[in-house]
Amino acid sequence: MILMNKILFFNTMLIGTCFTISSLSWMMMWIGLEINLLSIIPLFKTTDNKFSSESAMKYFFAQAMGSTIILWCIIYSSGMEIFVDPNIPLSTKMLLNSALLLKMAAAPFHFWLPEVLEGVNWDMCLILMTWQKVAPMIMLSGNLRLPLFISIIIVTSSIISGIQGINQVSMRKIMAYSSINHTSWMIAAMVNSIEVWVLYYMIYLVLITNIVTMLKKYNVSSIEQLPSILLEDKNIKFMFFLNFLSLAGLPPFLGFLPKWITVYYMVEVGFYVTTMILIAFTMVVIYFYVRLGYSSYSMKSEESLLLFFNQLSYMHISLNLVSLMGLFLCMPMYSTY
Repeated sequence: MILMNKILFFNTMLIGTCFTISSLSWMMMWIGLEINLLSIIPLFKTTDNKFSSESAMKYFFAQAMGSTIILWCIIYSSGMEIFVDPNIPLSTKMLLNSALLLKMAAAPFHFWLPEVLEGVNWDMCLILMTWQKVAPMIMLSGNLRLPLFISIIIVTSSIISGIQGINQVSMRKIMAYSSINHTSWMIAAMVNSIEVWVLYYMIYLVLITNIVTMLKKYNVSSIEQLPSILLEDKNIKFMFFLNFLSLAGLPPFLGFLPKWITVYYMVEVGFYVTTMILIAFTMVVIYFYVRLGYSSYSMKSEESLLLFFNQLSYMHISLNLVSLMGLFLCMPMYSTY
């Protein structure tokens, strides 16, 4: 019965997001966001984490605050095209953008994400870091005519995620700040082209799914657990390291492709300072990725690669291959960049 309820709420959560991104009316978009919110709250409740109810409450308050601001902006702008009509004050557009940024946990509106992820299981972490960003980002894509405001958000998200994530020991908080950093890159990609954003999001989805699947399988919750949990699986520890390098965007891994294209477009339109800051603080993020896997990288593995593949499912093996070698498959398609 519990499983059926979760399937029901999971499906309505998906429907809410699809309803939002396919609507033409702002009120219908808001209704889609509320369907999504009311559907995901029951999914927080699990028997294996006593903090899930607290996380659900924190998530609800943060999202309700964003929804209230969005509804106020819609009512205030009734009868006008929010993002097109010149009669709408700039402050209203910025307020609406801020509410959308709060919903997707972009800095400086990110305060709720690390605390919420700390109290939920890895399945919910994956949903919050991926699917729950889609609807607010699609709505935000309609109001990118505020270049200074958007640039400040991109830079702030990049800086805060790098600085606050560097001293974390909780894997969930590390993934939360990693998600905030990638949010800044996705907003930067969206400024240039919605197609680039779609490419970035799809690759990010593959990479983060692969990593979260491994973290869930070995029940990793802090950095200190990695040496003991994976002591006999040095090949898998090495794969952890390589997947985090791919998520960081280092060549020759797949994660390099969307950042490469995003940087290309940002330089083309003259966002030189923003691009330099993004790259600089991505180096900080790479540091705490390297810190996660340095011990496994420095060890000499005695297990065979065949044993490593026998421990994983076919889907997981496929995700690893795409994550680590996908760049070579995609290079011919984007050789013009």
